[in-house]
Amino acid sequence: MQTGADLVDWTAYRAALFDLDGVVTPTAEVHMRAWAEMFNAFLTHDAPVLAPTADLTPYTDADYFAHVDGKPRYDGVRDFLASRGIVLPEGSSDDPAEETTVRGLGNRKNEAFNAVLERDGVTAFPGSVLLLDHLRSLGMPLAVVSSSANAPAVLRAAGLADRFATVVDGRVAGELGLPGKPAPDTFTHAAQALGASAPKSVVLEDAVSGVRAGAAGGFGLVIGVDRGAGVEVLREAGAGVVVADLAELVPGRSS
Repeated sequence: MQTGADLVDWTAYRAALFDLDGVVTPTAEVHMRAWAEMFNAFLTHDAPVLAPTADLTPYTDADYFAHVDGKPRYDGVRDFLASRGIVLPEGSSDDPAEETTVRGLGNRKNEAFNAVLERDGVTAFPGSVLLLDHLRSLGMPLAVVSSSANAPAVLRAAGLADRFATVVDGRVAGELGLPGKPAPDTFTHAAQALGASAPKSVVLEDAVSGVRAGAAGGFGLVIGVDRGAGVEVLREAGAGVVVADLAELVPGRSS
């Protein structure tokens, strides 16, 4: 039987860098629903006219994990469309949601996500709050590193905005010109903002692209949180430890 102390010696590190959706909050489920609604409507109504010879079979959760999960929003649109043999104009970031461009579809998905968040709110995973409490007791600085542009709103809705010294989200990455996951740059920037080096920082991720980013950045430890991607898939991507719930990483808790 392993305990949190067996899995991770937190005293060996100087910072912890958390992905948000699927790691701290269950908003990955909201993102998944918003992506599915947007893409399936597109495949049903727009794609048959724009790309009649493309693969127009329904979008599934497998598509989410393979092409969208953990990536910046427009990269997710672009990569999924490419997987189906569909090419759209890139458009601009201020394209309305009705515009049939890569960025218009991304904005359409973002509108759906914000509507669900405003209507239903969000509650953090209890196990994640336990780990945040433990790390606060150690005085360890924490960051959120999220591809989503909605990270600050999600943290406020979950009552966790005061837990993190810095938030590097999609908006910050865009302003600084940082490439998104699976590139390690957003994690590297967050560690530096906390005054820590990559080898002394822990990355906590549920997305394959995020785990790959942590592994590529030379971080001291990459922890995979299996919310559906699969234990072996996360290990193969570079996770040194894989858990089903962050409570497993709290000393005194068994797994």
